[in-house]
Amino acid sequence: MKSSKISRRNVIQSVLGVAGTGLLLPQTSYASNPGQFRDYSKVKITKLETFLVKPRWIFLKIHTDVGVVGLGEPLLEGRALTIQTAIKEVEPYLIGKDPRAVVHHWQAIYRHAFYRGGPILTSALSGIDHALWDIKGKLLNVPVYELLGGPTRDRVRIYGRASNAEDMKKRKAEGYTVIKTGVAKKNPANIVENPKFIQYAIDNFASLREAGGPDMDIAIDFHGAIAPQTSKLLIKELEPYKPMFVEEPVQAQNVDVLVDIARGTHLPIATGERIFTKWGFREILEKRAASIIQPDLCHAGGITEGRLIAGMAEAYYVPIAPHNPMGPISLAVGLHLAASVPNFLVQEQVSLGEGYLKKPFKLEKDGTVLIPTGPGLGIELDEAQMKDKIGHDWKNPESYNALDGSVVDW
Repeated sequence: MKSSKISRRNVIQSVLGVAGTGLLLPQTSYASNPGQFRDYSKVKITKLETFLVKPRWIFLKIHTDVGVVGLGEPLLEGRALTIQTAIKEVEPYLIGKDPRAVVHHWQAIYRHAFYRGGPILTSALSGIDHALWDIKGKLLNVPVYELLGGPTRDRVRIYGRASNAEDMKKRKAEGYTVIKTGVAKKNPANIVENPKFIQYAIDNFASLREAGGPDMDIAIDFHGAIAPQTSKLLIKELEPYKPMFVEEPVQAQNVDVLVDIARGTHLPIATGERIFTKWGFREILEKRAASIIQPDLCHAGGITEGRLIAGMAEAYYVPIAPHNPMGPISLAVGLHLAASVPNFLVQEQVSLGEGYLKKPFKLEKDGTVLIPTGPGLGIELDEAQMKDKIGHDWKNPESYNALDGSVVDW
């Protein structure tokens, strides 16, 4: 009689099959070579490395004494050298410690700073958090979302960008079902704009709607560069074209102004890319200043804090649409969060990893990306292809009023 191999995975899959659930456990949920167990009872962090990566990113590697390396993306746009310094300052705390105590390290780095929060500390902390979760998943040979109770979905809807009707047609042909655009304008907006400015912006959005059709979701980003006085006018005129959401209709520092705008329209208002940690999102949720929140997992506190923010938002029936104009490590982080929370809407991205990852993400025909199945974040950098992308000196744009030269938002 031929003996059969019985594994925990086979037993569980059999039970699930009998139950008729149709659920397939990810292949990486169990060690591929359980007989070759390595003793990871003692693991220590040995080194933190940061790299400036074109066009404007920072990649982080956290090394361990067992050879496992975690990846993170601790970016703060236009302040790359500042973030590198912040991570260097945190490094002595992490050296020699077990990387698996992820939440403990988050608390220590955040609370021992005394002056808590802000974009510099939380951006550095976010990248470290990514890398620690990556290490933990790799040591256990499971994707990060499985450590967070997932998967809640097997694919993640992502969006592309379009500035005009031609762009829209290209994105639609590529398979995108969600597009984000900006406010079309020839010059930075004045505090109170004239009908010509308003009409130009609306006509452009109307052309996108016509090219995309009624089944295309189109979001519009005001980028916090439109004053409340003009923002209200634009939103009113956009209403007939039913944008998916209006992003950052004003700057985020005065939540009550955002509340006023949100109550003046039936369109979903989104904000959050410049909000940090659960404490920053508390007021927005309590005052119902937005019906969609957009934590940036490279700024808001990483995976650890992103999941808590999503939980807070769920209590207000608010979905998350993570902000991410960053690199492929950041995208991977977003996919894992999306796969571990119920109230996910859509994921921003500007790179699927071509030229950066050995196995870039792929846009599926339904406008989604499949969740990673490898251990940790499930990605591996392509060091050979990245050689010509190391180093940058990207700076924030400097915008001025065309008439009088005064500073304006970009």
